Formats: sequence, C-alpha cells, structure tokens
Amino acid sequence: MSDLDYAVDSFITHLKIERGLAPKTIEAYSRDLRCLCDFLAESNHPPHLISENHITGFIAEISHKHLNARSQSRMLSAVRGFFRYLLSEKQIRSNPMEEIESPKFGTRLPVVLTFDEVQRLLAAPDCATPRGFRDATMLHILYAAGLRVSELVQMKLSDADTEAGFLAITGKGRKRRVIPIGEWATSMLNEYLKKTRPIWANPDEKFIFLTHHRGPMTRQGFWLIIKKYAQKARIEKTLSPHKLRHSFATHLLERGADLRSVQAMLGHQDISTTQIYTHVTKGMAHREYFRAHPRG
Repeated sequence: MSDLDYAVDSFITHLKIERGLAPKTIEAYSRDLRCLCDFLAESNHPPHLISENHITGFIAEISHKHLNARSQSRMLSAVRGFFRYLLSEKQIRSNPMEEIESPKFGTRLPVVLTFDEVQRLLAAPDCATPRGFRDATMLHILYAAGLRVSELVQMKLSDADTEAGFLAITGKGRKRRVIPIGEWATSMLNEYLKKTRPIWANPDEKFIFLTHHRGPMTRQGFWLIIKKYAQKARIEKTLSPHKLRHSFATHLLERGADLRSVQAMLGHQDISTTQIYTHVTKGMAHREYFRAHPRG
C-alpha cells in the first residue's frame, strides 16, 4: 500500500470516528479519493509531493469521464477536504488545492482550431499587397500572443518592443501583462511598422494597426477580415478572433507549457478560467489517439 493510500485510509477513519458522517457519505468520499489514488498511481508520489499541476491533471481526467456535473463537483470537494485534513495533521506543508477553484463542470468547451487550420489561416492573406500584409501581421500577432481582439486593435506603438520580441498589453481591469511573440511574428511586425503602416499613418498616430482610411482598425472591421480569410482557407468551423485566442492557449498546453504561464499570458485573474483548456487538450489527445493508433 502506498503512502497516499495510507493517508486516504487515515482520512476516511477520521470522517467515520471524529466527524461521524453517514455511511453513504463515507462510501462516496472513499470512492472519490480512490479515483485520485488511481490517477496518481503511476507517479507514486507521497502526499507531500503532490503538486498543483497533479491536481489540474486530475481535473482534466475526471472532466472526460461519463459523470454528471454534480458527481464531478462532489469528487473535487472530497479531494479538497482530504488535503485540508492532511494540512491540519501536518502531513503536508502546503495545500495543492489552495489556488484551485472548482471549474464549472458541464459548461461548453471552447472550439479551437487544429494547428494545420491555423497554418492555413495565417497563409491566406496576400502579403504582396499592403492590406494583405497588414492582415497577415494582425493574424500572426493575435495567435502568437493569444490576445483579445480589443487588445489587438488598441495596441499602440509604445506597447511593442520589436527588438526583444515582447508586447506590453493593457487588458481587462487596466492590468498590464508582458507577452513574448516569437521570432516570426516579431519579424512581421517589424516589417509592417517600417514599410506598410507609414502608407496610412498620420504623423501623430499612436495606434499600430490602421486602415486605408488613415484611422485605427476597429473590432468590427477585423471581425470581417478574419471571416474572409477563414473562408479562403476553407475552414469549416465558425471562426471568430476569440477562437484564435482559445487555440493559442490549447496549443501551448498541448506542447507542455505550464498552466500558470499560460494564465499570465492570457491575463486571467483566476486559474480556474485557464483550466478549461486542460479539458480541451485532454479531449484532443483522446481523439488523436483513436484516430492514429492502429489498435485504438
């Protein structure tokens, strides 16, 4: 029996003897915590080495089991009570559930593009024309930084550090966050600022992305642009600028990015908002396995 199994047995005994919970409640707690033990069996970590990342992985796991929302919430409640007990008994020094809020199970998962669909979308504009190059740059920046469309169109010259490859974005609640955008998007932004933007920019213009009418791009204007290129790229999903933000987060987590880092780049106040993308990546992994594995 593992250290985690012993800790669960100790907690169940505590619920029976000291708290005097009903037999059916005890049975539910025991069953739910065995699910946690099963999930962590391969890593075989003792309770004091279970991290927040282990818990977010467990949340992703149970979200794809055939359980109703009430059962999933009850399961997380059992896990939360278990770690509070271990902390009170000084069996752990910190609670891995402390910063985790229960996700809203049963909510609709965000629609994301596959990496191939993103590549087709980014390649759709005609970069030989000023408008086409502007559109391509906006699409690259939107995906590279996971921006909200309002953040994209409101970007000012002072927000971009094209030498270091960073954007300083003012998001919801006037909170600033710094986001890396990678070499390709940085190169495109540099070229746009040097060659394309001057075509439309008035001397005192502060916004980065402009239209041929010599004013800032609007949210509505960019919405029409992205729909045009989605059609050209033959993307059948209904596409909006926000779906590129969903895709940015999902693709980062698929490739091993830390959940906290993705939260910071997206500008989410609560990590529970970011956790929804762990559910998306889990589902995508399952679909890819059954599509590609010869014995799936």
